[in-house]
Amino acid sequence: MKLATINNNTRDGQLVVANKQLTQAVAVPEIAGTLQLALDNWRHCEPLLKKVYDELNSGKIQTAMAFHQERALAPLPRAYQWLDGSAYVTHVELVRKARGAELPESFWTDPLMYQGGSDQMIGAHQPILLPDEQWGLDFEAEIAVITDDVPLGTSPDEAIGHIKLLMLVNDVSLRNLIPGELQKGFGFVQSKPATAFSPVAVTPDELADHWDGARVHLPVRSTLNGKAFGWTNAGVDMTFGFPELIAHAAKTRDLIAGTIIGSGTISNSCLTNGSSCIAEKRMLETIESGGPKTPFMKAGDTIRIEMCDAQGTNIFGSINQQVIRFETKHATSNNKAQAL
Repeated sequence: MKLATINNNTRDGQLVVANKQLTQAVAVPEIAGTLQLALDNWRHCEPLLKKVYDELNSGKIQTAMAFHQERALAPLPRAYQWLDGSAYVTHVELVRKARGAELPESFWTDPLMYQGGSDQMIGAHQPILLPDEQWGLDFEAEIAVITDDVPLGTSPDEAIGHIKLLMLVNDVSLRNLIPGELQKGFGFVQSKPATAFSPVAVTPDELADHWDGARVHLPVRSTLNGKAFGWTNAGVDMTFGFPELIAHAAKTRDLIAGTIIGSGTISNSCLTNGSSCIAEKRMLETIESGGPKTPFMKAGDTIRIEMCDAQGTNIFGSINQQVIRFETKHATSNNKAQAL
């Protein structure tokens, strides 16, 4: 099943069921007006939505509208919680190696995770607004799951049943702001602007044998300015599967339906697969030649992120964003502060 949210001039948009080819959709206000409402009542809504999905794919719904990926909002335009892990420890190890730091042994057994801003999630084709190119804009190709209600203390085995939907993610980062924020010892805020999500969220069965309950065994393709950048396999080198990430987040509290948990930047130890972010490529360049060569993104640059199955079906639709220069009166003062 594939679910999307379209703009109806409200904050949370209108839930629609999209067909497998992402060419048609139908609104389902009689089932749930929003995806959050569907998740709040998933046990009741899921079979009703699945019935609509099957009928849509079989051509039985004559009132279906055209589905335009570029007009879709994020499946959850705002979420109760957005937690992003760093499940590919190979990526973390590479980051630390580039600056000559050892990887703590605990990183292989205890997941890294931060709580991101979830009040505004942006659509797959919405622009990335950038006030200052010196901030080091980077994309990060990831996968995320959406859960139903997860009780405190849920185990990884129990967590599998709480995964209801999956999405692709562009977890935008401002790399040059990160060190200063982390030095304060209080986490990310300014260095993590609005996150973008794929046009549709899909139920695990849409991935067929490529989903094993914990990992998606398909490559995620990243295309920067029209050129292939990375084709990293999401099921390879993922140290912590999604059930482990969910259990980690639920160790001390309940997770509310609609919680989004990200995988972190997809990274393969097989370096021939490219990278899922610019920072990793710059790290490799630094290790190889003593300094980075690939620039961070600037105004006019584009990033496309997608996942296709063996038959070439674009499962989630494409994240396809352009960087837009955003002028603010604060940008000048921030530039001055950056230079000091």
